[in-house]
Amino acid sequence: MSIKPFTIDEDIRTAETLPAEVYHDPEVFVLQKERVFARSWQFVADARRLKSSGSVLPFTLLEGCLDEPLFLSRDEDGTLHALSNVCTHRGNLLVEGEGHVPGQALRCRYHGRRFGLDGGFLSMPEFDEAADFPSPDDDLPSMPLREWAPFLFCGLDPAMPFNDWLAPVRERVGWVPFETFVFDEAGSHDYLVNANWALYVDNYLEGFHIPFVHASSLGGTLDYGSYETETFDYGVLQTGVASSGEPAFDLPDNHPDAGTRMAAYYVWLFPNLMLNVYPWGLSMNIVRPLGPERTKVSFLYFVGDENLRDQGAGADLDRVEMEDEEIVEQVQRGVRSRLYDRGRYSPKREKGPHHFHRLLAQFLFADGRPDTVDDSTEGD
Repeated sequence: MSIKPFTIDEDIRTAETLPAEVYHDPEVFVLQKERVFARSWQFVADARRLKSSGSVLPFTLLEGCLDEPLFLSRDEDGTLHALSNVCTHRGNLLVEGEGHVPGQALRCRYHGRRFGLDGGFLSMPEFDEAADFPSPDDDLPSMPLREWAPFLFCGLDPAMPFNDWLAPVRERVGWVPFETFVFDEAGSHDYLVNANWALYVDNYLEGFHIPFVHASSLGGTLDYGSYETETFDYGVLQTGVASSGEPAFDLPDNHPDAGTRMAAYYVWLFPNLMLNVYPWGLSMNIVRPLGPERTKVSFLYFVGDENLRDQGAGADLDRVEMEDEEIVEQVQRGVRSRLYDRGRYSPKREKGPHHFHRLLAQFLFADGRPDTVDDSTEGD
């Protein structure tokens, strides 16, 4: 590996930003796949798609980056599983479409190997003479799977306990009835961005650019002077106060922000999930790296109050996204300059990117684990 390991000073007043090569070097991108994305939690599905026993749902974990074929299943006891979608005989893909499996068993259509919906090996024709068969290696590998509200998350080998990862969500927007929100499939869509995934995250994690990039859109709905950023072990929370006359949350009396006209909660969870909570509902953004300088961002909308959809900070999100894309694509060209390497942070406005960069450096060069992880802690 040619990249020189780097650190980010914990003191934001003296720290330098990420080296420019992190945003475009192919070797760094390969390293990130294994040490960042293979060690993280990823959103995979709405649990409501697997309501009944016998349901299966194939998916590719972080398509374009990890490209790991998996599937979700609900067994006869009602338990959800995340399993490898690769037959342990010769590597054929098992589940080819979403649906319901009769008899609570999967059969590989290549050579007939059968598995239970919990991943356990059941039978295999023409293997009577095989020695030491079956063994645990003949079961389908199982992935960690966690459920929060109606959403399912899994990972190949998450480095952080799920509850620690989800902490900013539980603390500030845990009262929101996400389970009642309705998925807007028609309105949800993907954006292709000609920039590194980390540049996209950098831009999301600070409100510093709002009066410059979003002056005529988002800037008119938020009180920039009241914009705040808080950091958590594995995430960042940004809070936006509504400008006069703009929609705001009706917060519970015991909420930390009670009495403040909150327009939006912007939650980022390391490394690539964004939960934008508005009075109308949730915009979930999943940042999927496709290459060193290519990113797909999926916007998934879950609506709670359609009447507020076109008002306030959560309105006209397509325009805001276009403004963000234009600036990060321009920065992507800039960081390839031979004359630029590292910058500095605004201690007041760039706490979010600073925290992200520290986590990224720790995952890349500290054996894939941030220095805040307790190895004895269970991953739930």
